[in-house]
Amino acid sequence: MSRRGFMQVGLTGMAALSWPGLLRLRAENAAKPKNERTAVIMVWLPGGLSHIDSYDPKPEIGSEYRGPFKTIATKVPGMRFTELMPMQARIADKFTVLRSMNQKAGGHPAGSMQMLSGDSDERDKPKPRLPDWMSVTNYLRSKGGKRSNPLPNYVGVNPPLEYNGPAYLGDAYSPFSVSDDPSRPNFQVPNIGLSSAAETRRLSDRIALRQQLDKMERAFDREGELGALDQFETQAMTLLTNPKTRDAFDLAKEDAHTRDRYGRNRWGQQLLLARRLVESGVEVVTSSLSGPLCGRVANWDDHAVNHHVFDGLRFRMGNYDRAVSALIDDIYARGLDKRVLVVVTGEFGRTPKINFDRSTGAGDASAAAGTLQPGRDHWPRAFSNIWAGGGIQTGGLIGATDKRGEDVIERPCGPGDFLSTIYHHLGIDSSKVTIDDLNGRPTRIVADGRPIPELMGRTA
Repeated sequence: MSRRGFMQVGLTGMAALSWPGLLRLRAENAAKPKNERTAVIMVWLPGGLSHIDSYDPKPEIGSEYRGPFKTIATKVPGMRFTELMPMQARIADKFTVLRSMNQKAGGHPAGSMQMLSGDSDERDKPKPRLPDWMSVTNYLRSKGGKRSNPLPNYVGVNPPLEYNGPAYLGDAYSPFSVSDDPSRPNFQVPNIGLSSAAETRRLSDRIALRQQLDKMERAFDREGELGALDQFETQAMTLLTNPKTRDAFDLAKEDAHTRDRYGRNRWGQQLLLARRLVESGVEVVTSSLSGPLCGRVANWDDHAVNHHVFDGLRFRMGNYDRAVSALIDDIYARGLDKRVLVVVTGEFGRTPKINFDRSTGAGDASAAAGTLQPGRDHWPRAFSNIWAGGGIQTGGLIGATDKRGEDVIERPCGPGDFLSTIYHHLGIDSSKVTIDDLNGRPTRIVADGRPIPELMGRTA
């Protein structure tokens, strides 16, 4: 067999077939590692949370806008939320609310691409043109040389993958995805932490056999490619066999009180797992709060044809409030608040003015098909997101919308500002860093924007 042919099939049968190649790709052109590694957890709300019914209530406007929810005081004087978030209200001093986020795209694909990659195109596309900030960070951080941590740089716990991805960086910089429900009693992560000595021995035997075959090919390895492959096979083997990898994903190691505090459901255990991962050294974690806990259509897209918007919010906000407040509280309680930034956002908000349409089907938060029910549509002109940790000054409000919540009237912030702020926390100067696209053209990772001063903690 030729050396090329051998390298194509030499790892067949390994449980972690793709990892040596991915690890090798990620370490190409390695640079010197940075100092202490900062991390980001992004909680993604696909479809968009209604800002009017959450972080930016407008109790004085008419009923055609306002909705049925009362407002409540928070721990921060003058900051009020709707009654749907009492737990977050009690810890509002531990995060900052940005009420003046806006972008230009009204569709889910383009809106997601604007927020996650900075693509200014307002048209929906089937796949991203630019890599998202998570993949860019993985690419840049992976160029930092050999890591002692066996865990991946970037993990998606039910990651938002529908409208974003690594684009021209390639799939090597996609997340290590955890798609199973962490709240299930038999929750497992494939290819992490072999559980028995017998499995480990079988894997070692396969690697030993491949190493024997390697000896016949060494004379042809003029560029040292097989030696490099050994290095990345070793890393992949470590990912499979190192107890730290298994422990990081093992929620059974958390006490019952902590698991209860996050919520014994998919969202709560996703965010608990996210905290365990950053605590174990993972640098980017994304988690999408979607699925059955959202209601009939499994997301936050509360058109009247999908959900009764207010029933939908009542249905999901208890789990959302519990999980997010527990994550933020935990980040501070465990001393992670300087190193770890938590961002909670969707691609846009929902229309301040309520509309009515016929339901297209019965289910959680939706009446029977044909029933007239209220909804809110897409609204990129103004929406809210929240920020915690990252060494930022918390307990504040940034920006403001008009009396109806329709437009930003103070401190407008766009996707470039959003991305630049995240990159700043990660020690990446988005005004200077470029990455070559498929045509070899240097492309800025953020075309337009700068870090939001109130959200600029210390850098990595």
